[in-house]
Amino acid sequence: MVQFRIGALVLLATLSVLAVLMGRADAHPPAMTGWDLEKDVDAPSYAVAEPVNAAVDIDTIVLTCEQGQRRPGLQLRLYPMVGRPLASRAVGDLSDPTLELAVDGVRYDVQLLFADSFIVVADSADGAVPLLSETLLDVIQAGRRLELRLSSADSLTIVDLQAGRGGAAVAAVRRCAGKADPRIAGTGAGRS
Repeated sequence: MVQFRIGALVLLATLSVLAVLMGRADAHPPAMTGWDLEKDVDAPSYAVAEPVNAAVDIDTIVLTCEQGQRRPGLQLRLYPMVGRPLASRAVGDLSDPTLELAVDGVRYDVQLLFADSFIVVADSADGAVPLLSETLLDVIQAGRRLELRLSSADSLTIVDLQAGRGGAAVAAVRRCAGKADPRIAGTGAGRS
């Protein structure tokens, strides 16, 4: 009788552990949103975010420090899903797309430049290197919502700029280029 009780308790404990583990396996891990910084470095040279909502096959968005002809600066890069061309889920492949960029509802003029595995979004340049202007970086750092609209109304991609490390991540990457606005360098998630 004692063996039966011990066996039943072991079986019950095992089933309880399995139920917890299955619950964890079935639960989807939260998607990364907002900016996350380069890992294991003192001075990060990039921050990465995933779109909150994307009607275009953009996997990640990266704010990266690049060396221009005379100075370092930052680029905004769009990385399409692996092995796929840039495509709208509503329209299909986007050949020679145009881009509208808005932060908190205010539109900014930008260019879309294609590299081998990513697309650069820039509104200025240092020599031949496309970069983001300090003005647009200030807006991205302090803003709440970045909207990228490619070619048509059905191709909107949204990034929550204050999720994750928020404006503090943008400020950290800006230090790589020798620029960070101290008035907004501490902004981050939870800003209201």
